[in-house]
Amino acid sequence: MFAGIDEVEWASMEHAYGPADDVPGLLYGLASAEPADRESALDGMYGAVHHQGDVYACTLACIPFLFELAVDPGIRDRGGIVELLTSIGGIDLDETEEDELAELDEDEIEGVANYAMAAAAVSAGSSVFFELVADEDPGVRLAAPLALATLHGRPAQVLALLRERLPVETDDEVRLALVEAAGRIALRHRPLAARATDWLSRLAAEAHPPGLRLAALAQLARCAPDALPGDVVRVVSGLLRELRSRPAVAGPPAVPAPGADDTACDRTAASTLVGQLRALSAEESAGRSTPWAADLLRTLHSGLDDRVGDRTALLADQLNSPDPWQRIDAVRMSGGLIRAWRGSYEDLVRLVGVQLADPEPRLADAASHVLEELFDLAAPAADALAARVAADPGAWVKEWASGPPGLGSSVKALARLGDARVLPALEAALERPEVPHDVGFAIGHLGAAAVPLAGVLRRRLGEVGLDEGAYDRASPLLGGLTALRAGEAAPEVLRVLRGAPEYRGEWLRTAALRALGSFGPAARCAEPELRRLIRRPGTAVATEAAEALWAVTGDTEAVLPVLAEGLRTEQVHDCRAAASALGALGRRAEVVAPRLRALLEHDELWLRVEAAISLWKVSGGTGEVVPVLLSAWERNRHVKVRVAECLARMGPVGAGSDAARVLRAELLSVRRHNAMDGGYGSHDTYEDEKLLALCRRALREDTGKGTTS
Repeated sequence: MFAGIDEVEWASMEHAYGPADDVPGLLYGLASAEPADRESALDGMYGAVHHQGDVYACTLACIPFLFELAVDPGIRDRGGIVELLTSIGGIDLDETEEDELAELDEDEIEGVANYAMAAAAVSAGSSVFFELVADEDPGVRLAAPLALATLHGRPAQVLALLRERLPVETDDEVRLALVEAAGRIALRHRPLAARATDWLSRLAAEAHPPGLRLAALAQLARCAPDALPGDVVRVVSGLLRELRSRPAVAGPPAVPAPGADDTACDRTAASTLVGQLRALSAEESAGRSTPWAADLLRTLHSGLDDRVGDRTALLADQLNSPDPWQRIDAVRMSGGLIRAWRGSYEDLVRLVGVQLADPEPRLADAASHVLEELFDLAAPAADALAARVAADPGAWVKEWASGPPGLGSSVKALARLGDARVLPALEAALERPEVPHDVGFAIGHLGAAAVPLAGVLRRRLGEVGLDEGAYDRASPLLGGLTALRAGEAAPEVLRVLRGAPEYRGEWLRTAALRALGSFGPAARCAEPELRRLIRRPGTAVATEAAEALWAVTGDTEAVLPVLAEGLRTEQVHDCRAAASALGALGRRAEVVAPRLRALLEHDELWLRVEAAISLWKVSGGTGEVVPVLLSAWERNRHVKVRVAECLARMGPVGAGSDAARVLRAELLSVRRHNAMDGGYGSHDTYEDEKLLALCRRALREDTGKGTTS
């Protein structure tokens, strides 16, 4: 085995973590008879040799030896090796990358060349996968179809093989992989799309098992959504009912069977990423009759894309299922749908709320996490959230192995609705030895309902020791006091401001100054300290102190020179902060209009936006401001909320203006402005709903709560 491996100059190559002289050991590890050794070797291949999809010279050198392993029937776990080869060779270099090759630096050019060589080398050997689709090992048969669909240069031949293999394949999951491979061919090779679609349509319609029909529908949604049946929701709901009739598979044993291999595998699973992923997958699949159904439904939902009505109806059916696993999947998919698409979700959210009372803890937890991210959209589930919070005080605060504690999901969701029924949970959290880090944010959503918490916030802040841990302990308390504008706490905040330690002291001073600024005239006791801090104009702390001093005293004469000097700093963040603070002064700061006007040409988009907004506030003119704001809107979706806030404050936009056109186009879009493929932020839905409300207000349309589109 591995003839010629010693002739490769591994030590002259590198992988993600240094010299590649350890790669031969990884290859031999993949051939080991010990499961733990194979696990560690595969983890090393993904972690170093093919790190995050990268292809190095040593990755290319591995390809012949990986093929040798993949076709050797004496090697165990060859399915993972086939998947590794598919990943190494399956990177597409599109025309854009080739056109821009001249603009790449030397390292980037080498990386692109490596990807191209890897694709060529793996594709050249991909004929071996034709034999592997009939291998005795189900794991190999599971990986081979997608390898062929991704890598082989004769996709028509591959598609024919998939059709021939399906009737004789006995393993359910392998049959699903054959169908998925057909969908991949349809996507990658458009001339074959009609042929693949025709086959998938017949699989979806004929008297095949429900899992296979569901897989065919999922691939149709992915590659040919127009070919889906018109009553796709009814069809899929019926298939799910059929799948529920199957008996549940047995879960993994609670205690491993004795034996050295099992113990070694357990240790390896805990120490390797591949092992951890496998353990998580096993845990997720335990007790499910059809563990693959969730992936099929996710594919189907992704393919249905902007068909929000169909997706909502399908999820509602799933949420009414007697199978808790189907409901868990539906809760998670509901969160993904609402995060990405605008629509009317009241009934769907209400059904998610129902899951909070389910005795299955994973279902209730999944529902609370989804509702936490919905903010005002979680209103239909308010009573269910309040009931869960009241029934489970032990879940009010979540402890973590590392880092500070945080509020439980249901508590945060109820607080984000501004619901006073969450107050007992927040009061208890504030009395803990270590206050949850996010309690201040929760209080910020409650408004006047949280006023009873001001006393304990003030007391706990007074107890904070001003040592290196001061920021972590004080920041949630300062956040709560800032939200409540609790001016009676000014002495305690002033103590923190004066005694901020060196470690994270800048952050702590910023939080304290924001609190004092929110108190306004009630923080007069801090005036001497604020005046002392503004003596170094052009620094971040001077700008923050000047902003607070203006809120406390309204002393334009003292504050204006400090903020004007802040506009001259070369630090973009500090300059932006000064511009924002000047806007609060309004016409009193008109003298700085020329400097703000000059910043409209700055390279940094966010600074241009902040300067434009402040220029409008200090001068009252919109002619030169609105074009800057609309240009930023078109360039960066993340600036839209800030721009819409300003347009809404300016007053009704002209019916035929550019601003009206942009705002109306946003309201007509079904896709959320900040939706991302492959990732999301916890406040994405909140920010998008805020944008929609601001667009309506700027257009002077209905400003009531509720979703658009």
